[in-house]
Amino acid sequence: MPRKLFRTLLFTLLTCMALSIVLVLALRWVNLPFSALMLERQIEAKLSGQDYTAERIWQPWHTLPDHLKMAVIAAEDQQFSSHYGFDFDAIRAAFSYNQQGSSIRGASTLSQQVAKNTFLWSSRSWPRKILEAWFTAWIELLWSKERILEVYLNSAEWGPGVFGAQAAAQYHFNTGAAYLSIQQSYLLAAILPSPLKRSASQPSAATEQRARWIRRQVQQLGASHYLQALKPSYPEWVLALNTRVKNTFSR
Repeated sequence: MPRKLFRTLLFTLLTCMALSIVLVLALRWVNLPFSALMLERQIEAKLSGQDYTAERIWQPWHTLPDHLKMAVIAAEDQQFSSHYGFDFDAIRAAFSYNQQGSSIRGASTLSQQVAKNTFLWSSRSWPRKILEAWFTAWIELLWSKERILEVYLNSAEWGPGVFGAQAAAQYHFNTGAAYLSIQQSYLLAAILPSPLKRSASQPSAATEQRARWIRRQVQQLGASHYLQALKPSYPEWVLALNTRVKNTFSR
C-alpha cells in the first residue's frame, strides 16, 4: 500500500510539473485574459462583500512606450537584461537589510513578479517561494526578455482593480498607455511598490522624489539603448525554420 501510494503521489507530482511547463510554454504566445492576482483580488472583494471590477486591456510590446519600459526596469529590476530570473546580489542585500530592521525589503526580479502575478498567490510563504522559483526558471528558459516585460506591463497592479499599463494610464491620467509622457511613466513606476496606497496622478512628495530617482537611473542605464539587450537572439536554423513556416502559411 505505501508503495502504491508513493507511485500515485509521484505520478501526480510529475503530471503537475509537466502541465505547468506546457502552460508556461503556451503563454509565450497566448495572452491570458486574467491573472492569478486578478482572481485573488476578486475573491477577496467577494468575501468582504465589496463590489469589484478588474480592468485590463492587453497592449502588445510594440505599442508600449520605451520610456515606460525603462521606468519599470529602473524602478524594479536594473539587472533584468543580464540575470537568469534571480538577482542574487539583491537577495543578499535584502537579507542583510531585513536582519537589521523591522521593515521588509523584497528582492524579486521582474521575472519572479511575473511568475507570482500570473500563476500564484501573493501572501509570503515558503511553498509560494518554491513554486515561484520553479515558474521563474521555466519562464526565463522559454520566454524572451521582451515577452517577460510585456507580460509584466500587462499584469502589474497599478491601483484598485487596475491591472496593466493601459488601465493604469486611463485610471491615473485619462489617456492611453501609448500616449503616456515620460514624467507620467516615471510616476507610474514610482508607485509600483504600493499601488493601492500611492497615487501617480496626485503624487506625494515621496512619490515625486522616487520618480526623480527613477529618471536618474534610466539615464545611467542608457535609456532606450538598454532595451536592445532584451531582443531575442536565435540560431540561424531557428530563424530559417521560422521564415519557412511563415511563408508556408501565408500562401
